[in-house]
Amino acid sequence: MFRLQGKLVDNLPKVYGLYTGGFLIFILLMSILDKMGVSAQTIGVLFVAFTICIYALIGWLSRTMELGAYYVAGREVPAVYNGMATAADWMSGASFVALAGGIYFGGYGYMAFIVGWTGGYVLVNALMAPYLRKFGCYTVPDFIGTRYGGNVARFCAVVILVVASFTYVTAQIDASGTIAARALNISYATGVWFGLLAILMCSMLGGMRAVTWTQVAQYIVLIIAYLVPIIWMSNRQGFGIIPHFSYGEAIQRIQELEPMVKLGLKATESFPGRSVLTTPFNATGAPLESWKFATLALCMMAGTASLPHILMRYFTTPSVRSARKSVAWSLFFIFLLYFSAPCLATLTKLQLLDPNLPTAIIGKPFAEVANLAWIKNWASVGMVVISDSNKDGILQINEFFMRPDVVVLATPEIAGLPYVISGLVAAGGLAAAMSTADGLILAIANALSHDLYYKMIDPKADVRLRLIVARVLLVIIGIAAASIASLQITGILGAVAWAFCFACSGLFFPLVLGIWWKRANRQGAIAGMILGFGAGSLYLYLLQTGAITPWMGIDGLRFGMIGMPVSLVSMVVVSLMTPAPSADIQKMVDDTRIPTGGTILDAAH
Repeated sequence: MFRLQGKLVDNLPKVYGLYTGGFLIFILLMSILDKMGVSAQTIGVLFVAFTICIYALIGWLSRTMELGAYYVAGREVPAVYNGMATAADWMSGASFVALAGGIYFGGYGYMAFIVGWTGGYVLVNALMAPYLRKFGCYTVPDFIGTRYGGNVARFCAVVILVVASFTYVTAQIDASGTIAARALNISYATGVWFGLLAILMCSMLGGMRAVTWTQVAQYIVLIIAYLVPIIWMSNRQGFGIIPHFSYGEAIQRIQELEPMVKLGLKATESFPGRSVLTTPFNATGAPLESWKFATLALCMMAGTASLPHILMRYFTTPSVRSARKSVAWSLFFIFLLYFSAPCLATLTKLQLLDPNLPTAIIGKPFAEVANLAWIKNWASVGMVVISDSNKDGILQINEFFMRPDVVVLATPEIAGLPYVISGLVAAGGLAAAMSTADGLILAIANALSHDLYYKMIDPKADVRLRLIVARVLLVIIGIAAASIASLQITGILGAVAWAFCFACSGLFFPLVLGIWWKRANRQGAIAGMILGFGAGSLYLYLLQTGAITPWMGIDGLRFGMIGMPVSLVSMVVVSLMTPAPSADIQKMVDDTRIPTGGTILDAAH
């Protein structure tokens, strides 16, 4: 009989070992039902319902009325499990659902996301995570407000956090709506609200403690769901069961096929406003393209090191040393997916282009393609469109549109895999979107309840009232994000890139210089946040309204390249023109960089 002895953290290997075994048994059971002829829709519903019920149960069991547990999970999360939770928090709908689709449609240029997001963790480890953990804060604005002093700096940090995190969370709810729409055969708009309900069930009662243990469970689901289709497709196509080192031949084959299908045409007449497969898979481009690659990677790196919901994860570890180890584990668990995304994009593209494979559609009779089950399924929810615009009866590359955000989700059906794999991928994608949305909504609600309400409006509020405020804010923020997501203003990757640029424009240098430059003061930090965030946001607004064209290739995905220099220059200049911080503040900065000893802030706040 399974028994727990001692605290939960002492029994985590047993708990998650049992959970993983149970999930694998569930997959096996779904495979049996698939063989028995149970409908695809039923299997999809069972996958989504089972995993969400498990997450909700974890959230319920983790409920708490303790401040430390709600805000920072009691600071008792071991490094390995915090690494898994951070990876799940990080993966998001962008990484799981949209990244491979971006590489599929955009080719080489989208690898900048992988380079930037992975490299960002080097910055987190070297510049921020251990020192923020030593500082002992609950939120990122908590560090800004205490380090620089005064409510103005704290308020500026709260505003930037809310804008960046809210932009990011709309992308996650967008992803959850896309997945729920297909898995449950409901409309996208209904799927968005279903996804929000699932997200709130995981986080509302237990805060960071519930989110942490839920995210560990979600990581296990999403990594299994991502790797299984890759291994299955690779084995079928003859690249072995571990294709990550051997799919170069697939890339060469795609390069041979691309000229044959006239890759590069745009379907502006058939599908106004929609882009199709327009970029050769191996295109590295001219010097401007290399510059755009580097600037996108840099914005993603700095954004990674500035996003509050990621930095908050390192507030939950028992010690500074554990925070460092946690970053290393985070990189390892993230690597498992990022190393696989280009492989998935390559194998999926080959499935559709290679006439020697039964799954190819380009160059096939239009009537035959239109009757394919996966085309019908995804067309029914508006994610795939085909049109015989030139009336030749043959499907051309510019007559096929597939939303990039569904490439991963549609891959099992494209490859003709058993539907149980589609259900598994849907469950994994939902886990990725939910885990990140949990962290983002919690980051916003915690900043508003702790830094705005408690620190600035009602410092005498008791614990119960503070937690009630935090939970009410969770619901309000979630509803607002779902409302925006349902408008589908931009794709998932686009919204995520905006969030990263908002964060790095306003927070990167105030955070870095707050740790590493004693001379940085309140006036400089306020100037850096306001001017950097303002410059980046104004540039994006002018781009979106058509008032300007991209300057030096800096488009809406890279506007952090405008905000960050403005933030750095204004912060340094204003700090040097105004009085230095007090001796106490400078000593606090020195103490923050000493790895041993107690935390700087009183744990009780």
